[in-house]
Amino acid sequence: MTQRWNGKVTLEPGRLTFHGRIGSAHAHAHAAVQIVIVTSGTVELTDGHGHARPVRAAVIPARALHTVRALDARGTLVYCDTDSVLGRAVRPRPAGGDRIADWIRAAQPDGPADLSLLVATEYPATPAHPAVRAATARIRALLGGPVRLDDVAAAAGISPSRLGHLFAQEVGMSFPAYLRWARLRRAIELVRAGATLTRAAHGAGFSDSSHLTRVVHEMFGTSPSDLLRGLRWEDPATARPAPRRSA
Repeated sequence: MTQRWNGKVTLEPGRLTFHGRIGSAHAHAHAAVQIVIVTSGTVELTDGHGHARPVRAAVIPARALHTVRALDARGTLVYCDTDSVLGRAVRPRPAGGDRIADWIRAAQPDGPADLSLLVATEYPATPAHPAVRAATARIRALLGGPVRLDDVAAAAGISPSRLGHLFAQEVGMSFPAYLRWARLRRAIELVRAGATLTRAAHGAGFSDSSHLTRVVHEMFGTSPSDLLRGLRWEDPATARPAPRRSA
């Protein structure tokens, strides 16, 4: 029987974090870098070359084809933007490695980074620079339609180039990456509040429900309905970032 996903999810700028019962998944790839930390049970990953191995920890790069087979497995999964500080820190070397040995090596203590510390690191809830705070507030107000860097910079009283630099410095990713995640978060919030996919798509600035579905599938390798099914969504400010080991 295919193990289904069941657990807690938080979504913040640049990453989606899941804690709980890990489900199986057919062969897929996604635009986010995926961190896998297994705390109990068995998770077997298969790469696009047909190589399969059980893992305790792995870092799967963006666009890498893989299959997940889980058996009584619990743990933490983090999907992070390739443009974010976390995504750049953990991606396997060489960049874009498509073999499972690369993914396991990237998660080792002598790999690119200490996964447990990175996963527990929280993004700043409020940017320090007033122009970035003004810009993020303006983005939230405009999410139902077009959001242009020039317009947001003007509202923040700063040049577009300076705002782009500050976003990378204060938020940990580029302006376009932040906007993409802000739209995804708004769409999911609307669906959770009872909106249809079509209304959620329009409310978050996507052209239609098909557009929203494509973006979610591209980013996470699943559909919006599958992403929401069996999961408990939490506010990042109140969620515990560190995974708990089963007794």
